[in-house]
Amino acid sequence: MKIVFPKFMFPNMRWMIACTALTLGVSFAADIDGKWTAQVEGRNGEQTQTLTLKASENVVSGTMQGARGPAAEITNGKIDGNIISFSVVREFRDNKFTQEYKGTISGSELKLTVSGGRGGSREVTYRKE
Repeated sequence: MKIVFPKFMFPNMRWMIACTALTLGVSFAADIDGKWTAQVEGRNGEQTQTLTLKASENVVSGTMQGARGPAAEITNGKIDGNIISFSVVREFRDNKFTQEYKGTISGSELKLTVSGGRGGSREVTYRKE
């Protein structure tokens, strides 16, 4: 038995395949998994800050390690294409404060705007190791 498709189906099928390929390409374009480092200004000069990130579908988890203290867990992590956001709750002298991180990933560069905690917002650029 031979299956015959009407001619009008082929352009539609090609369009669906192209859209599916494009969607998959966009959803996997941001490879966030791994270790990211940045040099940030601290009270005693520049210090290295390390993010260890893992994405599962659109949820991001991981830790942030600064020059002092234990690594802090990332919460509320989300990724949508190349846009990422997450929170880090820190504790200092029995006080807890939350820092919000929002930004974009492009190749091996992660540009984040940090808000919350002391001072105003600031930009930090992490590089993938």
